[in-house]
Formats: sequence, C-alpha cells, structure tokens
Amino acid sequence: MKPNFLFIVTDQHRADYLGCAGHPVLKTPHIDSIAASGTMFDRFYVANPVCMPNRSAILTGRYSSISGIRHNGIPLPLEANTFVDVMRAGGYDTSLIGKSHLQCTLDGDPEIGANPAGQGPLSNARRRPEGRYDQELESTWEKKGEAAISLPYYGFSHVDLLSGHGDEAGAAHLIDQRKALGDPESLRGAENQMPHDYTCPQAIRTRIPEEQHSTAWVRDRAIDYLSDAKRQENPFFAFVSFPDPHHPFSPPGKYWEMYDPDDMQVPASFYQRSELPPPHLKWLREQGEFGKAAYGAAMVTERQAQEGIALTCGMISMIDDAVGEILDTLRSQGLSENTIVVFTADHGDFLGDHGMILKGPMHYQSTIRVPFIWSEPGRMGEGVQSRLSSSVDISRTILNRAGLQPYWGMQGQDLFDAQARDSLLVEDEGNRASLGFETPPRVRTLITDLYRMSIYQDQLWGELYDLKKDPGEITNLWDDPEYANIKADLQFRLLQEMTRACDSSPWPDAMA
Repeated sequence: MKPNFLFIVTDQHRADYLGCAGHPVLKTPHIDSIAASGTMFDRFYVANPVCMPNRSAILTGRYSSISGIRHNGIPLPLEANTFVDVMRAGGYDTSLIGKSHLQCTLDGDPEIGANPAGQGPLSNARRRPEGRYDQELESTWEKKGEAAISLPYYGFSHVDLLSGHGDEAGAAHLIDQRKALGDPESLRGAENQMPHDYTCPQAIRTRIPEEQHSTAWVRDRAIDYLSDAKRQENPFFAFVSFPDPHHPFSPPGKYWEMYDPDDMQVPASFYQRSELPPPHLKWLREQGEFGKAAYGAAMVTERQAQEGIALTCGMISMIDDAVGEILDTLRSQGLSENTIVVFTADHGDFLGDHGMILKGPMHYQSTIRVPFIWSEPGRMGEGVQSRLSSSVDISRTILNRAGLQPYWGMQGQDLFDAQARDSLLVEDEGNRASLGFETPPRVRTLITDLYRMSIYQDQLWGELYDLKKDPGEITNLWDDPEYANIKADLQFRLLQEMTRACDSSPWPDAMA
C-alpha cells in the first residue's frame, strides 16, 4: 500500500522557532509531537532564501538558477515538471491548500524594472511556454473567482488557493471572508487596526476574527479535504501551506497577547556587533533604525525586536493549534497509520539577528536555515539529525518513499538513503538594487559542517564564518591570513557545488 503524505509548510519561519528546537518561550506541542515520532533535521537549508525561487526548488527539486525562478516575480514555467506531477501520474490524489506562490500574485511592473529588450516572444532568450500565468493574480481572482485556477495546477488536482499575508490574504480565502464578514476590507490593514502601543514596524493588531484569519482558513480547508470519503479510495498528497509567520506581524485575537515582549530574548548577535561588518550590513546600519528598509531588511531597537519576536511566536502558536486539529482529523479518519507527515518552512527571518528584522540577501543562519521534520509510520525516528540537507532534497525523498521514479534532472538527494553531503549550495539573486549594491545582488553561499562562505558577484569582498567557534556569525574571516588556505579550499568546493548544480536535463535523444 502506497503511503499518504501530509506536507505542512509555513512561511518566514526560522529553524530555532519551535519548542522541539529549543526555543525558550515558544510552545508548539503539536509540531513537537511530529518530531517526537520522527526525525528533525537541524541543519536543513533553503536552496534560495526567497519565496518563489525556494517554493519552485521544493516542487521541482532543481536550483533556481536552473529552473529560471531566480527571484520573486518570475512564474514557474507551465512546462516544468514537478514531483507532484509524478505523484499524480502515479495514482495519487494531489491537493494544494493555502499559499502556492508559484506564479505572481500582484499586478504591476516588476521591481527590477522594464525589460530593456521590450515585450513579446523575441524579447528573452527563452520563449515562455504558452498557458495562463495569471492564475494567482489578485485581478484574476476579482474577475473569475475560483474559476481563476485551471486544473491540474503544476500537478495539483485539487486547489484551495490563498495569496498574501497577515490579515490581507486573498484568492479563495477572500471569497470566503466576504461571505462570512460582508466587508472584510473595512477590518483589514494598518488603517483599520485596533489600538496598541507596539512600535515594531509592521505590527498590526487586526480586527479580523480568529476564525476568519488565513491560518484558520487553511486549517478548515485541510480538515475538509482529509474528512472527504475519497481519501480512503486513493493515496493522497496534501500540500498544506500556511502564509504565516510573516510580516506584517498581525496574529489575531488571543494570539496577539499570548506572548509578552518582555519575555523575549533577542539573538546574541544583536549585542555582539563586529567593528568591521561586511559592507551590506554596514550600509544598513548607517541608515538608522528602520531607516531605508532594503529588500525587506531593516534595523530595529531592542524593544522593537522583542515585539516582533512575541508577535511571530503568536502566529506560530496559532499555526501549531491548527496543526493539532489537522493531526486529530488524520487520526479520526483512520489515516494516520499510513500517512507520512512532513513539516518545513519557506525561509527564515532575522528577528533581531545583527539588529535586523525581516529578510534580505545576507545569508545569516536566521534566514537560510529552516525547520524540517519527517515522521513516517513504521520507521524508527532518529531524533535530531545533523545531516546537511536542502530544499532540493524534498522531492526525491518523497518520490522514493512513494515508490515512484524521479525524473531526470532532479538535483537533490534522498535524505535517508543517499550518502550525506559534506557541503551544500544556497543561491540568491535580488530583484532590486539594495543594501548599498549598485545593481541587484547575486549571491552564492557554501555551507559545510564548519563554515559558511558567501560570494557576491562583482565584489572583491566576501564572507567567511566559523560556525562552530562563532555561531552568531560575528567575525568575518574573509581577510584573515590564518584562514587563507581554508578560504581557498572553500572557494574550490563552492565551484564544485556550482558545477554540480548545472542542468543535466533533457537527456539526449540520439547519438547526434
């Protein structure tokens, strides 16, 4: 009998923000229960710390430099194979519930500016495959409602789509909100929020009731899907995707007050600031507290960081409660004994790291390391696993457990059966000039058991940190003569990882 899969993904959720990961205040008993019965990977990294590129990496098992989804604003080509396509072809009932972000959700010109070669089929090196790339756009949903989605959608036969974040989520969720509240727009956003004394940027005390919040909507749609008698007929793959925790910091109802900012610890790097920070961090510090926010990243006061942390914990606790109800449904429907449960996240958040909040093309552990938990009935859990692992590994691991042949060109490896890596690659390409860069930054990072090294295109400087001696990544060893040989070795290993990440698909058709 093929196993079912419940794949739960959160958004801007760093690895250390779970009870089972050792957070000193945050309580996540239901997610912790998944870890208690399975394996928690504590060195799991994103392939790209940006939403659309990393979600595409999860779905395709391919790096963003190969898929072409280099940064937000580039939809995944409809011709791209996903591991969900393989599961659907292999007899699985496949569902997407919640956030997708495989296509653009916002109308308007790209942040990087207009294509200098103009528009049309001859304005890019690749011709975009024909098809609809408006299926997640707000304007399409306003015109077409749930008919906006054409099925199957990247392999998903069932889609309950949600877009956006906080109390301003859209798509099918907004349709349901309007049915329940009449005019949810009058309750949403900073202009309609309830009074509060928080000063953290993007702290919004929403008037949207808990039961009409996006987290509750994803929970309810997932429960409806799992409760359907059809789940007993065929194996299923359910991709349950929460848009939180993410800015704006706006947990609803009791979750706003669940955690006291006074109880929150900021990261040690908030205080241990290097006198010689790398240029992008130096530039941001010169802008002042929440000065010119660049690509999201911004400096904050200690109190603002504590408030952002407390509200993020509120959002995660709401998700944890939702996960508990979803797991209860699995059990009540008799599905838990044959369902593999996976929990992970899209990317992280600085949340006070080096004095910052939000995210940006600075590859500190807080943004590139995320939770990954695997719980499989009948398989002995391994507790905490320190194997170096990546988002690109998810697809191959799931297909192998489903007994399905991965397609040629997947770049990840099986997290249980393949030999463990000694290093991995993280890619990043900005969609605007920021953090003192004159052009959108392009970053390549190597992670090993001991080090993190980042190289920036066209820059003579880089970053090198000893993660064992300096887990807060305070002291940049790039120019330290004692690390010259180590830097040279890591640069060679990064070249090897980048070479290994080159595309090997398609397989040739003939001799010549």
